[in-house]
Amino acid sequence: MDPNNPIVKLCAEGMQAESEGENEAALRLFTQAWEASRDDYEACIAAHYLARQQTTPQDVLRWNREALLRAEAVGDERVEGFYPSLYLNMGYSYEMLGSREEAIRYYQLAAASVANLPDGAYGDLVRGGVAEGLKRANAMPA
Repeated sequence: MDPNNPIVKLCAEGMQAESEGENEAALRLFTQAWEASRDDYEACIAAHYLARQQTTPQDVLRWNREALLRAEAVGDERVEGFYPSLYLNMGYSYEMLGSREEAIRYYQLAAASVANLPDGAYGDLVRGGVAEGLKRANAMPA
């Protein structure tokens, strides 16, 4: 991601606000990023972060789905590294809604795409989340 992109900058500011416990400010910044998005790539990024600040599982799913749809609309190498996290978030959304089959489906998609993740802490975090998500979803009642 281009750290000079205005949408990326707003989302980085929102993440900083989150880390300081300023969730209202984070939501405001992520919403500002969404409203300022000029294309599907930027909208994907903003929607991904907006999902983090939603208060209901349905709204979290709505924004996670929006992020995934926007990534699919981009359809080029700029979003390849996003898919493991996007699928992980979709799986978690469905898990929180009690939809075992959909949760497993998205966790499996995430697992199939982890080769796109970089080495290091971020990649390890997402890989671990995928493994844990699959474990939890497979343990859910059918």
